[in-house]
Amino acid sequence: MARTLIVEADGGSRGNPGPAGYGAVVLDPETGEALAEAAEFIGTATNNVAEYKGLVAGLRAAHALAPEARIRVRMDSKLVVEQMSGRWKIKHPDMKPLAAEAGSVFPREQVTYEWIPRAQNKHADRLANEAMDAGKIGKQWEPGASKAALATAAAPARSAAARAADEAAETAEESASSVGWGPDLGPPATLVLLRHGETPLTPEKRFSGSGGTDPALSAAGRRQAEATAAALAARGTIQAVVSSPLRRCRETAQAAADRLGLEVRIEEGLRETDFGAWEGLTFAEVRERHPEDLDAWLGSAKVAPTGGGESFATVARRVAVARDKLLARYAGRTVLVVTHVTPVKTLVRLALGAPPESLFRMELSAASLSVVAYYSDGNASLRLLNDTSHLR
Repeated sequence: MARTLIVEADGGSRGNPGPAGYGAVVLDPETGEALAEAAEFIGTATNNVAEYKGLVAGLRAAHALAPEARIRVRMDSKLVVEQMSGRWKIKHPDMKPLAAEAGSVFPREQVTYEWIPRAQNKHADRLANEAMDAGKIGKQWEPGASKAALATAAAPARSAAARAADEAAETAEESASSVGWGPDLGPPATLVLLRHGETPLTPEKRFSGSGGTDPALSAAGRRQAEATAAALAARGTIQAVVSSPLRRCRETAQAAADRLGLEVRIEEGLRETDFGAWEGLTFAEVRERHPEDLDAWLGSAKVAPTGGGESFATVARRVAVARDKLLARYAGRTVLVVTHVTPVKTLVRLALGAPPESLFRMELSAASLSVVAYYSDGNASLRLLNDTSHLR
């Protein structure tokens, strides 16, 4: 099976048009390691031209590493993603040759495109701004260049609002949606997300993450696991089983794997949030003992629980890496993923492009099923959420 690489690219223009630069990074989907970086100050250009140049540079860097690889491009430019996916027409004369150049680096069937929020494209964005900072003082970006050393002479990066406004304006002016349905993208990678069965802590609604006692399934949880396994076997669509390393998930996954005649593969990135000092406590007990910390946690995904736990932002990054590994490994297949409340909700949130606070607005029962399909063009579709019909 051909190797998969991730290319993240970005570009910016301080003025649109104005002094512009791009950045791109090639990542290993298994580890998240940066394998190559590219950045350049390109003089006066528009934001979208800079983004296209970043895409070309990222693709060329990936081609130098592995010309036979399957490439997953991730960018926060809706315009570039939609145009390179073939869903929007390319009308602007400056972008037509750039799009053609990007399309010539790899065979079309080796490359897919995915839009990601700007917050998930920070590496490439940083490189683009470093390139513009270097250009401000008459230099070109060099690998390993210190961002701090350039900061005194550099203009500040444009605000996210300014970038969004620029992109929206150019998108409206320079592109039009293709009419009708898009091309056949082939079978998606489908993740059937199963929350583990009950443990003794579940009915008591106690925080039970990866930093606690690692409880086993209760008698009720084992019955739920068996009922779910029977239902999945009857459907006959599961081709692989992957589980969080925690015991309650491994037991739930094994029940399904035994019915399906499959082995359980462990994915460390699917473990539950570490709730720190809150492990084993009820919400009311945390409210009584750590009221200010709890309020801060409820108010921001970047705040971790008391005592060295994980923030939801940290968990989201970990889960996204695990997701990318699964999609690279199981392209076009249906996989049972046995995990926990937070990872399931996070995968759903990321598929929908929903804000972090949406985690508190989803109900997810023990042994419930949710399904997300991931297509080769980078788009995702939520097909099911919190289904417990197999337990009745």
